[in-house]
Amino acid sequence: MPVSESDLEVLSKAWHHLPANIALDSFASDAEQGLTAAAVHQAKEKYGPNELTQQASRPLWMLFLLQFNQPLLYILLATGAVKAALQDWVDAGVIWGVTVINAIIGFIQESKAESAIAALASSVETEATVIREGQKQRVASPDLVPGDVVLLTSGDKVPADLRLLHTKSLQVNESALTGESVAVEKQADIEPLPEDAPLGDRLNMAYAGSFATFGQGRGVVVATGNATETGRISKLMQEHSALVTPLTRKFDQLSRTLLYVILALAAFTFVAGQVHADDWTEPFDAAVALAVSAIPEGLPAVVTITLAIGVGRMASRNAIVRKLPAVETLGSATVICSDKTGTLTENQMTVQVVQAGGHHYALTGEGYAPEGELLGPEDETLSTPTDLPVALQHCLMAGLLCNDSQLEYKERRWEVVGDPTEGALIVSAKKAGLTLDQLAPDYPRQDSIPFESEFQYMATLHQLPAGAGLSSGADSTPERIIYVKGSVEALLPRCAQTLAADGQLVPLEAEKVHREVEHFASQGMRVLAFGCKLTSQAQVNHDDLKTDLVFLGLQGMIDPPRPDAVSAVQACQTAGVQVKMITGDHKTTATAIAK
Repeated sequence: MPVSESDLEVLSKAWHHLPANIALDSFASDAEQGLTAAAVHQAKEKYGPNELTQQASRPLWMLFLLQFNQPLLYILLATGAVKAALQDWVDAGVIWGVTVINAIIGFIQESKAESAIAALASSVETEATVIREGQKQRVASPDLVPGDVVLLTSGDKVPADLRLLHTKSLQVNESALTGESVAVEKQADIEPLPEDAPLGDRLNMAYAGSFATFGQGRGVVVATGNATETGRISKLMQEHSALVTPLTRKFDQLSRTLLYVILALAAFTFVAGQVHADDWTEPFDAAVALAVSAIPEGLPAVVTITLAIGVGRMASRNAIVRKLPAVETLGSATVICSDKTGTLTENQMTVQVVQAGGHHYALTGEGYAPEGELLGPEDETLSTPTDLPVALQHCLMAGLLCNDSQLEYKERRWEVVGDPTEGALIVSAKKAGLTLDQLAPDYPRQDSIPFESEFQYMATLHQLPAGAGLSSGADSTPERIIYVKGSVEALLPRCAQTLAADGQLVPLEAEKVHREVEHFASQGMRVLAFGCKLTSQAQVNHDDLKTDLVFLGLQGMIDPPRPDAVSAVQACQTAGVQVKMITGDHKTTATAIAK
């Protein structure tokens, strides 16, 4: 049963602009108890299943016949009919053959486009943990209804649009909706946002199709199915409008002009022939012959074949063109506006430089594939842990051990399960020969402090093996080590010393570190700082990290440009087409990528 207009209006409210309790009250839900079984049944009858519905598909024969409904083909069909009437079967066969080939190509391309739309519908299907009648339940996402209270943890796909009720260091990757690869930190208790706030700034919402990369959260479902933001995208993709391109406009104008001229000449020929002929048939045959000869049947055939070749070439590069004339508009483009993340860049964070022990180390390779080299100050390759200076080793270990994400190899590609930034730190350590499987037995985690926006850092406590290569300072018998990673602003004031390349403690020059950070930022890098502290305590808390941290170094990462994007931009500029980059990133990062 379709959702009524009044119900759809409720689902379409600007929930980010309203307090969370309004969302709960609107669907008669409770943050702790959720919905009752009766309320779930009633809501399901009212709003339907939580899935994207598509327009009724046309029969294949109709989809094929619609390929002939193009201005370019009208002239070909009419010309072929006239040729057949004059029993010029060879020309008629060639002309009609062109139209049929065009229809087959268009049919195949449109079928691919419809398949892409259908794939979007399955992108939001998952399982969700909900609270109903005070009990946790695991349900399929199509069974969710507005008012359901959903629990989110790291790695969960968001099953519907949620107004967040509670968050604990929750970070959500919304790249499918916003194009930004960096996860967004959500805040349930933030003041209601402006009604016209962009989707990427709605920090109190989690949208269907995105996924949690870190932390935990709880939210109430406020939109399902086609009413979600993903549903609106699906609806836009299914909307059809009359296709008008520069080429079709010119052909329409040419067709009308030719029609008027040909009819005028044919009429004049017929009238002039009647003056000198005794029978009307001979002047009529002459007028028809003139009309047929004046029709440029070769022109639409050549244009149609040319466009068909263009569609084929686009398809070979995984670009789907639904309508044949649309391919011509690419030749009329003067400006291309391109998104940055995932279009001009790889959408994969990559550590490119490490600063530790007063030295810079470069890393080669891109993306999450642990393939590349760690190069020293003299461009020497550091491929094993024994090659690493103590400061560099512990800086990389801090990024690897103070980490809640995983790197997995799926379907012939490396993927990060968790936060993309943490994934980049795992890869940088692997390029130096450090892996969690090797370190975990010697440095078992015993406690941790998860990342919180209030503190801007994460910390983990590990057992310290003998011969770790660290100076103990005042503590002569340390048993454990705390690794900390976070923003430079959060960590640097807590540090008084830094680790030299050989592992000795030396005074920290904070201004020098800030200069390093500014230098990395000017190259478009996101910079994380790392520190450690030796201790004998069996637990770690925020008070332990207020002072006496040892600064280990910095790791600068960037979402690298796609290799083929460079040549594509160059080709556009050579052809006189301007390329504009559109991004929500910081101006410094955008400038570095653009350069």
